[in-house]
Amino acid sequence: MKRIVSTLCIILLFILMLVFPQAAFQGASAGLILWFQTVLPTLLPFFILSNLLIQSGSIDWIAMAISPVLCRFFRVSPYGAFAVLTGFLCGCPMGSKVTADLLRNGCITRQEGCYLLSFCNNTSPMFMISFVIWQNLQCSKLTYPLLAILLLSPVLLSFLFRRYYRIPREIVSAPQHFRKPDAEAARSEGMLDGCMMNGFETVTRIGGYMMLFSIILSLAQTFPLKSFLLSSVVLPSLEITTGINMICGSDLAASARIIRSLALTSFGGWCAAAQTRAMIADAPLPFLPYIIEKLAAALVTSLLVSIFLLLY
Repeated sequence: MKRIVSTLCIILLFILMLVFPQAAFQGASAGLILWFQTVLPTLLPFFILSNLLIQSGSIDWIAMAISPVLCRFFRVSPYGAFAVLTGFLCGCPMGSKVTADLLRNGCITRQEGCYLLSFCNNTSPMFMISFVIWQNLQCSKLTYPLLAILLLSPVLLSFLFRRYYRIPREIVSAPQHFRKPDAEAARSEGMLDGCMMNGFETVTRIGGYMMLFSIILSLAQTFPLKSFLLSSVVLPSLEITTGINMICGSDLAASARIIRSLALTSFGGWCAAAQTRAMIADAPLPFLPYIIEKLAAALVTSLLVSIFLLLY
């Protein structure tokens, strides 16, 4: 049944692209321009560098520096602390990629990998501030409280998810045994080439998903859809950048625009979910629980923002 539905959807998308070629072209152009101007220069360097850190063993030094605080607070291993750091600072899908890479290299267990994926694959703070809060919501005065809410939501949920995944209390606060970085391997051209090609493959895959979802969104907008649920919830949730533009350009009240925009930012959109699925495809990490966990983050964010706006 699942295969039949997916086949019908693909055929329908193909027919729509033939019937509405201009909309398909505009969607593809918008997705690729966004990828080229924003995602490529932002994420590609981090993809290459994270691969080098893991493959060369240099990650040990970073884990040693950040583990005393992050290990105790989040109940993660020293290598898991590195995934937390990149997941909160570098943006989705960086957190999922680092988590999957660490699991594939035997640096963390599957149990810890599932736990890390549940809360450390988030939208980057710079995107939250510049694009969401400043450019679209135009709430520069609320920058710090809104940013704090977006960062607080996954942190709060980590206390719930650690119980679900049965993360033990006895977590080593600092790494005791690190692999010594292989200096010759770190200088190896073969390793550098492999890390670079892996980074290019990853970022290209992300671009493909962005183009595909932009085409779907562009085709959907060609129809005179009057459904409030479809136009204000379903379509914006496809891709976060276009979705936030749609929400902030709607006739909703200011408080409703803030709540919906931050909820979508916390969820990340279905395009980001598809990117995450691609990052963990060859790692033993479940995808459906991740979707549920991101929806829970969106719900918690909505509640926190609502409470803040009532008290503000």
